[in-house]
Amino acid sequence: MPGAPSQAARQFFDVDMSEVESVDLGEGQVVVFSARSPGREGPNEDAAVVLPFGEDGGVLAVADGAGGGRLGDRASTLALTTLAEALDEARAEGFMLRTAIMNGIERANQAVCELGSGAATTLAAVEIQQGRIRPYHVGDSLILLVGQRGRIKLETVSHSPVGFAVEAGLLDASEAIHHEDRHFVSNTLGAPDMSIEVGSARTLASRDTLLLASDGLSDNLHVAEIAEHLRRGALLDACENLAATARRRMYVPAEGEPSKPDDLTLIAYRPRPSRARARRAARSSPAPARDR
Repeated sequence: MPGAPSQAARQFFDVDMSEVESVDLGEGQVVVFSARSPGREGPNEDAAVVLPFGEDGGVLAVADGAGGGRLGDRASTLALTTLAEALDEARAEGFMLRTAIMNGIERANQAVCELGSGAATTLAAVEIQQGRIRPYHVGDSLILLVGQRGRIKLETVSHSPVGFAVEAGLLDASEAIHHEDRHFVSNTLGAPDMSIEVGSARTLASRDTLLLASDGLSDNLHVAEIAEHLRRGALLDACENLAATARRRMYVPAEGEPSKPDDLTLIAYRPRPSRARARRAARSSPAPARDR
């Protein structure tokens, strides 16, 4: 059946993880981490999902709720639950994945609006199909694509005055991370005038790494630092180091380093080498020397 899931969907709602978790998605590996802000007694207002779609792809999404108390938690969970329901409908009706995601985000916005009382959430989502990705973005949660040597191939612009100032060259990124207005977000789910920023499709190289993260990561590490972590070694190790560094800076501020306690959620994806690519690499390798 077209669009039938080959793996089970995974939801990470109001969790407080102590270590990263690895999940398979199509021909790639996904690593997820989500934890409550240090010292917070209330819920983790971040949420994340891994939603398989078809034999070789799916959707990754992160939402960062706002509104205080349970409102932020409810907004982020509702947004991702609504997105997942839209994908279920697409499987049953034979809709294209892109259509399903757009429908899901629009319905999620309406659902969060109906919560009222100032409930809102960001949403960062990426579709993955046949070795290609497409980003969908509302708010200031980060989507980043990093090459094997650390080159940043994609970085979403935060929907905020500070984010737009950086994009326009009016503010340096190193200044922005300490700016007093950096948490003012101008576009969220839960607003009648919400808008969805849709990026162009991109083909993944074999060692590219895709990252989606709440601002609990980007408020505690510079983007260049994040890219440096992602390009090194195994994906599981890279994400462990990212999460550990962000959490350390939240707990122990140091002069010259960014530090802001907050909920922290990240999802990273890296394609696994195909069997055909592995066979080509094996054929091109020199034959081992024989003992005489």
